[in-house]
Amino acid sequence: MRERPGLGLGLALLSALTFATSGTFARPLITGQWSAEAVVLVRVGVAALILAVPALLALRGRWPVLRRNAGTVVVFGLLGVALAQACFFNAVRYLPVGVALLLEYLGIVLVVGWMWAVHGQRPRLLTVVGSLAALGGLVLVLDLTGAARLDPVGVLWGLGAGIGLAGYFVIAGRVDAALPSVVLASGGMAVGALVLLLLGVVGLLPLRAGTADVSFAGHAVSWLLPVAGLSLIAAVVAYLTGVAGARLLGARLSSFVGLTEVMFAVLIAWLVLDELPTGIQLLGGALIVAGVALVRLDELRGSPADVTPTAPDEPALAAER
Repeated sequence: MRERPGLGLGLALLSALTFATSGTFARPLITGQWSAEAVVLVRVGVAALILAVPALLALRGRWPVLRRNAGTVVVFGLLGVALAQACFFNAVRYLPVGVALLLEYLGIVLVVGWMWAVHGQRPRLLTVVGSLAALGGLVLVLDLTGAARLDPVGVLWGLGAGIGLAGYFVIAGRVDAALPSVVLASGGMAVGALVLLLLGVVGLLPLRAGTADVSFAGHAVSWLLPVAGLSLIAAVVAYLTGVAGARLLGARLSSFVGLTEVMFAVLIAWLVLDELPTGIQLLGGALIVAGVALVRLDELRGSPADVTPTAPDEPALAAER
């Protein structure tokens, strides 16, 4: 399964690149007639339907496995899909896409605190250094003393996305090895879409959508363009290439390659939306990425040899949303 590392690296980079487009595709809808929750509902709902086919093929009729892990799939859908994505897309209403994504990636550091407080797993020195670097980077990204003040509402949404991402990593790291990763992804997105739909129907969440043209890359385009980009490029292509890349590289290397999503997101937002963080914020972003990388490195150094499943019907899922 690992004899083609070049292909695996290319797929993992493509996955990070396509995941990084989500904020750029969502911004025109959210600043228009769409609510963030409606954007998430469409993105994950369409992606769940498309991924249902490979999920059923991977499951191969092993329904007891799905029943045994039903609770895990539900919690994954609530935290790792609905909460993480709804908070992230609300954050991009107020913040540059790159900054919102950096705040979300602090969720990896939150996992350290969770494992220490709940499971008594005291962090090692490298993890402590990485966490402090990420928190220092957060201070620079917020630029509290500079001219580029960030909307505190957007910051709170971004940190909420970080909590959702932390839930994603905690659940994904403890999932039953017999449950194919693509089943967890498809099922989690289906649960997230259903929950958002139900909350919208009863009036607890705003599900607003419109058919008016939106402004994308300086041009008026149909709303179908960003919706298609979110569902097909930023979800379906991103997840499928992530799964395929992880099978060829292994979960360890593919999870590190996934960190390039932050770089891609900043570049795409700069090219398409003309958004570019200030110099001090870019420095803070580099510290956050470096800190997260140190935490991941320490985690992987302390774990046994790569446990990525190698059976054809149980591909590993890279650390993507």
